[in-house]
Amino acid sequence: MLWLSIDRTLDVPLIRQVYEQIRTKILNGELAAGECLPPTRELASNLGVSRNVILEAYEQLLAEGYIETRPGSGTFVAEGAYLHQQEKTDSQSFLERQQIKEEINDIIDFRSGIPALNMFPRQKWGQMAKQVCAETAHSILGYDNPEGRIELRYVLSQYLKRTRGVECHPDQLVITSGATQAFSLLAKLLLSPGDEVIVEDPITKEIQTIFSLSGAVICPVPVDEQGMKMDLLPSDRKPSFIFVTPSHQFPLGGTLPIQRRIQLIQFARKVDCYIVEDDYDSEFRHQGAPIHSLQGLDPNRVIYIGTFSKILSPALRLGYLILPPALIKRCQDLKWFTDLHTPSLEQLTLARFIDERHLERHIRKMKKIYKARRDHVKKCLIEQFGDTVKIFGDSTGLHLVAEFQNIVFLDQVVNDIMKKHKVKIYPVEVHAIQKGIHQNKIILGYGNLTKEEIAEGIFRLRQALN
Repeated sequence: MLWLSIDRTLDVPLIRQVYEQIRTKILNGELAAGECLPPTRELASNLGVSRNVILEAYEQLLAEGYIETRPGSGTFVAEGAYLHQQEKTDSQSFLERQQIKEEINDIIDFRSGIPALNMFPRQKWGQMAKQVCAETAHSILGYDNPEGRIELRYVLSQYLKRTRGVECHPDQLVITSGATQAFSLLAKLLLSPGDEVIVEDPITKEIQTIFSLSGAVICPVPVDEQGMKMDLLPSDRKPSFIFVTPSHQFPLGGTLPIQRRIQLIQFARKVDCYIVEDDYDSEFRHQGAPIHSLQGLDPNRVIYIGTFSKILSPALRLGYLILPPALIKRCQDLKWFTDLHTPSLEQLTLARFIDERHLERHIRKMKKIYKARRDHVKKCLIEQFGDTVKIFGDSTGLHLVAEFQNIVFLDQVVNDIMKKHKVKIYPVEVHAIQKGIHQNKIILGYGNLTKEEIAEGIFRLRQALN
């Protein structure tokens, strides 16, 4: 007798219930190879269901190889369908996941690079996305070009020229799935095992990892309050490229002055290598217009990377590369073999958003909000820590750096602060290549925090450090 149960209150079709139970019994060995299954009429009668339910369940099992039919004999469990079941770990229930989510929500997270997610222009973006979906040709739903939609590349080239001094033709643009993909494409494009890359120190840990995975050797050059120290560029190196964040050095926040920019370009020309400029958040300069790009000084030497994750939302996964002409075709090929192309409908929506100047209006609005949040972070730090804290790197973007006297932010210290005081901070030392220099500095991101959260978070930090 084959014991199965039917529950008509479940939101699972009866066919699926029969199929799943027989399949599980075969996989677990409860129904052994060669064992005869009940005739369809008999099983249907026992379960009180239509014979068609059993027929369709048997047909599915037969198609997947669990059972076989023998003309004149019946239906039998097939050979080789038993799978020894390893011990399963208990999965979290919905209530447990909700509890963890609530605990996470109680943490005040000073993560950098996150814009104010509740300020994303949902209504305008939604209207434009609806228009794009309704008005564009059916062909837009097919495969597209790896470099991205010409509509976006055209308006983006004009926008960057107008706002950042970037010199490029739309053909030099490759639209990527965020800046992270741009870094990965560059690593594949320019790096081989043993190649050298000169980078700022400190610099984003993830970027170090992406370049290192290609087998490249990372050559760090220290930064100061004005960015990479050009007098420390190694004259005995032949790098594939030099990686910099000249408009707002990450994480320390310095801005590379024109004198150092010229020195950097002259060095790159001398050793015949490219410069990679990561311009991740310079739109949000808190006083005056954004700093002009390094790329505009030497478009054939500088590769420019930008992203909309900091300006609009990380969820869009939209970034871009601007390449010297010699690299365009190879990069397009790499993009094609990576993911074919970045989603077309999102590209067209962004193109309209930029073309109708909604992006620039959004940036103007958010600059005021982020400046107010930055000022509030500084005010709260001074109120709580007085002259024992030094603040710098706050001229631009969504984070600043706080340096504390007589405090070393070791991993255990940072973990204890999060667990005991529910505030998450990020040591600069994590991003340092040469260790031991920045142990008393932390990165405080404020883009996605309200003033109340900022005040509470810094209050908790003082309690933790006392």
